[in-house]
Amino acid sequence: MSFKQQYKEEMASKLQKDLDIKNPHLVPKVEKIVLNMGIGSFIRQGNKDFSGLEKELALIAGQKPVVKYAKKSVSNFKLRAGMPVGLTVTLRGDRMYEFLEKMIKIVMPRIKDFRGFGKKSFDKQGNYNFWIKEHTIFPEVPQNDIVKVHGMQITVKTNVTDVEHNRALLKEFGFPFAK
Repeated sequence: MSFKQQYKEEMASKLQKDLDIKNPHLVPKVEKIVLNMGIGSFIRQGNKDFSGLEKELALIAGQKPVVKYAKKSVSNFKLRAGMPVGLTVTLRGDRMYEFLEKMIKIVMPRIKDFRGFGKKSFDKQGNYNFWIKEHTIFPEVPQNDIVKVHGMQITVKTNVTDVEHNRALLKEFGFPFAK
């Protein structure tokens, strides 16, 4: 059973009961997952072609990333306006649930010396943000073709702002939090 079916059939009603929520529309649910990969350091090293990183992020996410460009020049960071600085992908619907399932069941156990993610990484809007140091832990990335190991920031956006409700939702999916 996929995470989407599991959420609709089991998790939503369990969360509504556990969190004592009367309106079923207020039960926490995942709205989108955003993957961000910074490529500024890669570009500053003299590499103009970042298509390899773009392909790897597309393999990880299942859809083509959007290239983000610098809006201003910042001399301290050797950054010029119009220079590519990042890649981003927004996942919704079925791809979002497939990525979340792959992340929890396959990728997180592959992280070296992993003890869980921090419980304090929720922002004011109730989103959960975490960082992965190596994008090579994803099974889709071909290990032989890696030019440089990159980190990745992942944001899980939910429909409610209450941190406790969102933590309960992620725990219900099997998200590993540090003890």
